[in-house]
Amino acid sequence: MDELHLHLVVNHLPIIFPIVGIIILLIGIFSKSEVTKRNAYIIFILGAITSIAAIVTGENAENSATQIAGLSENLIEKHADVSEIFAALTYVLGGISLVALIASFRNSVISKYAPYAVGILAIVCLFFAQKVGTTGGEIKHTEIRTGKDFDYRNFEGNDPTSKSDKHDD
Repeated sequence: MDELHLHLVVNHLPIIFPIVGIIILLIGIFSKSEVTKRNAYIIFILGAITSIAAIVTGENAENSATQIAGLSENLIEKHADVSEIFAALTYVLGGISLVALIASFRNSVISKYAPYAVGILAIVCLFFAQKVGTTGGEIKHTEIRTGKDFDYRNFEGNDPTSKSDKHDD
């Protein structure tokens, strides 16, 4: 298993954990279950840890990916830039979730407001998670590319000899 393959294995986890965490956090808020909120905090902490794995493998995968013909270095850089922002946000989310978890066990005043702060930050993380997923997918999946980063000349079926480009005269 090379660096690129390893990144493809772990890269979805930091995106999935905040989604699951928000769902569990909302259940905890509406059911007023401290145990359920604690489980959400733990999921956000795990999400931060998986972000570390995705960033480390992503940096190694970037070197491999730039060697593959047909992959745009511009798209790879764009994905890397958004990934760094997303990773930083998940680290903050994980840190705040750790504080909220400790406050919950200590029955601190903070634990009353923590679910809302964690939830808002998790929603912000989801916005960047979507951007990371889209920019990562655009690297290899030409069907989701838009705008100037989409090179129609190299898209299968759009060469000058393509049947779709021939006109009946």
